[in-house]
This record gives sequence, C-alpha cells and structure tokens, in this order.
Amino acid sequence: MAEIEFYGADWCSDCRRSKSLLNTLGVEYEMHDVAEDAAAADRSKEISGRTNIPVIRFADGTHLVEPSDAILHAELKLRGLVS
Repeated sequence: MAEIEFYGADWCSDCRRSKSLLNTLGVEYEMHDVAEDAAAADRSKEISGRTNIPVIRFADGTHLVEPSDAILHAELKLRGLVS
C-alpha cells in the first residue's frame, strides 16, 4: 500500500485543492477516482463512514475527510512526509 491513498473525483473542488497541495509539496499518493470506480467509492465510504470526498488515508489506517490545506499540511509534517 502507498503511504497515502487519495479517494476523490475530478469534479470535486476540495479534491482538486488537496491534490494541488500534495503535488506542490512533492508528496506521492495513490489516486482512486470514486466517480469512475464503484469499488473505490465503496472503499472510501468504508474508510470514512461517509460519502464526502476527498478521503485521504495514511498507511497506518488513519484518514482525513475534506481537510483544509492547513490541516493536511500539518498532518504531512507530523508524519515526516514534508519538512
């Protein structure tokens, strides 16, 4: 499993914002498009218990749902994925 699994969709503005932050910071992630893949949508809901996206899941099983840039950046720093 990748360090980060990203469950989202291209039409989702929060997903685009979070992906932009990850890309800008050079953080690698495995993308799962919930609009194109029903299994990914089901897995996203299993992880978060909700249908909101993005769902960002870390290797240890913890996850964030619709995080702000500040929260996502803080979590990445905490995990040592960015400086």
